[in-house]
Amino acid sequence: MQDLLKVDNLHVHFPIRGGVLRRVVDHVKAVNGVSLRLPKGQTYGLVGESGSGKTTTGRAIIGLNEITAGDVMFEEANLAGKRSGANKRDIQMIFQDPYSSLNPKKRIIDVISEPLKNYEDLDRAGRRARVEELMEQVGLSKEAIFKYPHEFSGGQRQRIGIARAIALNPKLIIADEPVSALDVSVQAQVLNFMKDIQADLGLTYLLISHDLGIIRHMCDRIGIMYKGRLVEEGTAEDIYTNPQHIYTKRLISAIPDINPKNRQRQTLLREEVKREYEESKDYYFDKDGLAYDLRPISETHYVALPKEGQ
Repeated sequence: MQDLLKVDNLHVHFPIRGGVLRRVVDHVKAVNGVSLRLPKGQTYGLVGESGSGKTTTGRAIIGLNEITAGDVMFEEANLAGKRSGANKRDIQMIFQDPYSSLNPKKRIIDVISEPLKNYEDLDRAGRRARVEELMEQVGLSKEAIFKYPHEFSGGQRQRIGIARAIALNPKLIIADEPVSALDVSVQAQVLNFMKDIQADLGLTYLLISHDLGIIRHMCDRIGIMYKGRLVEEGTAEDIYTNPQHIYTKRLISAIPDINPKNRQRQTLLREEVKREYEESKDYYFDKDGLAYDLRPISETHYVALPKEGQ
């Protein structure tokens, strides 16, 4: 299967300034050598705790964060350089918070029309027709295009955000915690809708989340991030049934089990993984506390482990 997106040795560093002259004295290495492949039509999940670098990776790919080093190949274009209009329209983003990502002062027709004004040669009537089509496509009434964001529920607002993201028929959508701000009862509806629209439009997703349950439900491949690096990567089955890195095990052991009969077993598992982490972290991380480079342990499964003799 052909890769739509190839990320090689991506670095994103933010300067730390100090002193009276505010000179750069150091850097925060938010992303520190990430590589991944995303085939057309599939979903790649980036998962990790807050501060792991997953959101910065997504924002660097779409161009919201400057790339310090590395290559981001989208089809035949290297996005680490200057981006063309085609690159910009082919990659869109669904933001985390549907409340703050929509301008409260603009009507929905204006919110969704914004990318159409910039990239499509449509008159006002043509833009309205396209917005009405998009509203119906995401399961909302076309008569609602003259309402304001506050007149919709959280789930409906996120559907409007999705309508804006697909307005230009993109090839890749980066979804950054797309349901974390929604009620649990609404999350499944939005996620299932995202899967349906992916199948209908042939979309490719890079899904960023801290929730392993969501990642497992949505993703073909999963990358586990810790301190700006990938510590493990594989299929959903690789990660959930055969986790190898101690950090991956910690994340999986923290997934809540709604079955009361399993709670004691879950508690014991967490305690066991915590002890294993304390006893073996010097093996999994180098002297600076960073994960090693990924190494293959099967055709689909990669783990950050030290080389033999290291």
